[in-house]
Amino acid sequence: MDSHAYPVTRTDAEWRERLTEEQYYIMRQHGTERPGSCALLHEKRPGTFSCAGCDTPLFAASLKFESGTGWPSFNDPIPGSVQTTTDRSHGMVRTEVHCATCGSHLGHVFPDGPPPTGLRYCINGVALNFTPDA
Repeated sequence: MDSHAYPVTRTDAEWRERLTEEQYYIMRQHGTERPGSCALLHEKRPGTFSCAGCDTPLFAASLKFESGTGWPSFNDPIPGSVQTTTDRSHGMVRTEVHCATCGSHLGHVFPDGPPPTGLRYCINGVALNFTPDA
């Protein structure tokens, strides 16, 4: 992880205790889940997707769309909930998305989404929790 100070910080041992092995790999080591492997990909109920690392609300279900990529995709995050950095790994330049509260890696954002934003926040489903509206 970077050296930026986040409102929620934990030791490596605390992260390993809080997260599953797959979540730790993705959220703390910048990994990626297999496409199509997460149940939240097919979640269609009204509600909110939050960070699995700190419970910060990240995406409204109303802005989720089917991108055909195999990962949950959203037009736009909840304002102030995510931050981005430049990711130069794997021989390409991408925009990484991470939680603004705990710094956990969530996925990437691409400029090929539908209107109105034209953005596709391509997010690892295991980095998210879902809470349906009451």
